[in-house]
Amino acid sequence: MIDYPIKFRPILQDKIWGGSKLRDVLNKPTTRDRVGESWEISGVKGHISVVDNGSESGKNLQELLEEYGAKLVGEKIYKQFGNDFPLLIKFIDAKTDLSVQLHPNDELAKQRHNSFGKTEMWFVMQADEGAKLNIGFNKNVEKREYLEHLENGKITDLLNFEEVSKGDSVFINTGKVHAIGAGVLLAEIQQTSDITYRIYDWDRVDDEGNSRELHTALAIDAIDFEKKDDYQLSYEKKENQSSEVASCEYFTTNYLPVNGDVQKDYSELDSFVIYMCVDGEVKIDAGKHSEILQKGESLLLPAILNDIKITGSGAELLEVFIA
Repeated sequence: MIDYPIKFRPILQDKIWGGSKLRDVLNKPTTRDRVGESWEISGVKGHISVVDNGSESGKNLQELLEEYGAKLVGEKIYKQFGNDFPLLIKFIDAKTDLSVQLHPNDELAKQRHNSFGKTEMWFVMQADEGAKLNIGFNKNVEKREYLEHLENGKITDLLNFEEVSKGDSVFINTGKVHAIGAGVLLAEIQQTSDITYRIYDWDRVDDEGNSRELHTALAIDAIDFEKKDDYQLSYEKKENQSSEVASCEYFTTNYLPVNGDVQKDYSELDSFVIYMCVDGEVKIDAGKHSEILQKGESLLLPAILNDIKITGSGAELLEVFIA
């Protein structure tokens, strides 16, 4: 039975831009030096998370959905998404800059890829001195101007860069060009989608001298060319209280600093809850079950769990659900 906090085995993804922080800072089980992403909870086909604890250990997320349905995710969510888990939860380490990219909205993604769109948010866990994120354009851009800059290798002249530090959080709407900069370690919450349109990759090549594919034609109809200051997220840091960081139709993310005991009552929430531990360590008690959640770990609370106790000292959680 799924009456306990569920942990999944991380799915580690090597990337040309990846580094060693997922291993060295978040203690992910790998000896590799180019691990860019840890997929914590995933229903993406070909990358479906497998349970790592309790009575359901060894089953994957798809099997849990098929067996438990609304008990796992909530009545409304199961009615809307069926056996498709609606969120993809990641930790990302950028040793070097990610490609400049964007994601299509739901309509375009459905039409072209039979997929959800990809609205996402980032929460910075650690950033080297001077590390930056690219978020959108630095001015309103005409399509012709964009294509000229792209062709001449000067697209970065049009991009908006923001220096970031621990605790900063940003929201990435579909269509907004963006890139995680070198030296940033972050948590990412997003719609379940692996559709990315890459428009610029810093002219780099892989170990065999090959450039990665660009998606210039696909991207042109998906880009938002307006400069919009709609990305910066602010939130309160009240000890032992959940404070909203981001809220949209796809997910809500709260920041929860824990110092002592926190009681959570989810009886009025028709949704699963995900905890991502972005600093410290907590103990999660749910009924007869307990789990330790350390920095760099995530877990899923099935929708049937209502009364939760969280205990920690100087820990920080992201609390994610669908309202």
